[in-house]
Amino acid sequence: MTLPPPQAPPPGPTGGGSPQQHPPHPRAVPVAPRQPLPPPDPDARIDAPAAAAPPVELAVPPQAPSTQNQRLDDGINRCPRCGSTDIRLAIDRGGMLRCGYCRNEWSEERVEERLGLGEGIEELRGTVVASGAQDIRPDAATILTIACAGCGAEVVIDTNDAMSARCHWCRQRLDVNRQIPNGAVPDAVLPFALPHADAVERIRAFAAARRFFAHPRFKAEFAPENVVGVYLPYMVVDAHASTRLEGVGEVETRRYTRGTKENRRTYYDADVVRVRRAVDVTVDDLTFESSAERSNLDVDRSTNNIVNSILPFDTKNAVAWNAAYLAGFTSERRDQDVAAMQPRFEDQLMSIGRAQVRPTLQAYDRGVRWETEALDVHGTRWVAMYLPVWLYSYHHVEGGRGMVHYVAVNGRTGETMGSIPLAKGRLLAVAFGVGVLVEALVLPIVGAALFSWWWR
Repeated sequence: MTLPPPQAPPPGPTGGGSPQQHPPHPRAVPVAPRQPLPPPDPDARIDAPAAAAPPVELAVPPQAPSTQNQRLDDGINRCPRCGSTDIRLAIDRGGMLRCGYCRNEWSEERVEERLGLGEGIEELRGTVVASGAQDIRPDAATILTIACAGCGAEVVIDTNDAMSARCHWCRQRLDVNRQIPNGAVPDAVLPFALPHADAVERIRAFAAARRFFAHPRFKAEFAPENVVGVYLPYMVVDAHASTRLEGVGEVETRRYTRGTKENRRTYYDADVVRVRRAVDVTVDDLTFESSAERSNLDVDRSTNNIVNSILPFDTKNAVAWNAAYLAGFTSERRDQDVAAMQPRFEDQLMSIGRAQVRPTLQAYDRGVRWETEALDVHGTRWVAMYLPVWLYSYHHVEGGRGMVHYVAVNGRTGETMGSIPLAKGRLLAVAFGVGVLVEALVLPIVGAALFSWWWR
């Protein structure tokens, strides 16, 4: 059978825009004509495609846990039983909330259980900052306008002075429970559990024990009934870190004395040994002041550093934020971020690391001197918290210089510490009298001993 002759290819495009109308540029690189593919090789080896590389897992930054109390988003704190907004803290009931209408008592959920703060500290990676401990924004508003859910009126609250107000129309109580980035609303609050009367008695007993050396003006003006309850801002931190220390230790090998009489000296021989230690540090609820004024230990102006002496607080019992816990008390707004507190936090971790390795250094009876110290923080978790303190202050002026003295009482445990202005004249007189008495008693004994030793 005869095959028909092959048909000619269709003619190329012509007219405007065709290759015939637009020849290639003189400097264009000529394209080689397409070559036919070689025939297939039946003996060629076909390799399986290489396995795909496993996907690279990118590090996901830790998510900030939200501690916002969703039940109170509308600004009205209602009694779960009757819906009344007349809610107060019942200190005599261990920090419960009490409805002033139906006398119902309840407490907010503990943040330890809600967020699992006591778990997984060894697995912490990176810096986890709770929603109430986020950085303070300079443009964040401190004066808020809250729409009353009862009548629709707008009520203005200055968070620098108060965290709640009453509607001037329907008398419903409005609270600032929505977290705003100005440091006024923390993640949690530890309610007062020590009544005002107990705090007054503890401050009175503290001053009475130091009454003999107290300044006469302080004794005349002392009024412990003026003690006020204040919630102070703190950061509570969980951390997992590693510390490494390296230095030299000395082990005494011999002790001997050279010289005679007044030239007698004692000498020590010791072996010098390189000492290296490494320890993992796991910290649960490490507490730091987050107020710049309170953490500034300026002893020339005030004695506010005594607040640290009434630690620790039972932070495990802190509950979710509810502004009703602040009713009848004052509070200070947090003004420090995590970055500003980092140096103090790292110093504290190094101190904990040194304390943990101290029991392993007993063989070095001449001591150990650390030359290099290193800290590797694997992960941290920061939670902002209000802690309760009963505070008594007294402004004392002497010699044209003023100083504020504080007596602080832990609002949970009752631990009390403070400072009072001293009558310096009486203190110096007593010190001089004691010195003269000791000298009169000791000098004859020492003189007799030296005389017998000289003629030995």
